[in-house]
Amino acid sequence: MTNIIEIEDLADKLDIGRRLLGIDLGSKTIGLATSDIGNSIATPLETLKRGKFGVNVVELAKIIEEYSIYAVVIGLPKNMDNSEGPRCQATRAFVRNMANAPALNGIKVCFWDERGSTMAVTNTLIEADVSRAKRKDVVDKLAAGFILQGAVDRIYDLRVTSGKIIEDEYDY
Repeated sequence: MTNIIEIEDLADKLDIGRRLLGIDLGSKTIGLATSDIGNSIATPLETLKRGKFGVNVVELAKIIEEYSIYAVVIGLPKNMDNSEGPRCQATRAFVRNMANAPALNGIKVCFWDERGSTMAVTNTLIEADVSRAKRKDVVDKLAAGFILQGAVDRIYDLRVTSGKIIEDEYDY
């Protein structure tokens, strides 16, 4: 069973009132962010400690239910030359496992190019004079927010271009 959805299809099928969950998947942590019900603003949510997949699935399933999540946007950590290395392979494996996890009910997943997301967030935190210890606590959920914001901005652009929404009428 495939649970992958392209951003164009997500823009077409996503209704206002149905939220998205952003994921920044690391080797030790999973940063999470949610969209608002209008899918215009991404808000960092929390950082999960990466452990056994089954434990992480239970945590994700609770969040998906609590926030009425329609689909997941997960950062795909491509190399700067656009190639896919071991981190991309690990992310794709995680998504394959998500597709087979009954607790996640085959939730749709959209990959989003996350190049530079963690660095952008880290640089912003450094400029704001946030301590290294505090940065460590928040960088992953902020990166998830950065990833998700990029996706919701693209969804908005696709909806305007397709005529699904009129730019001036995007009030909710």
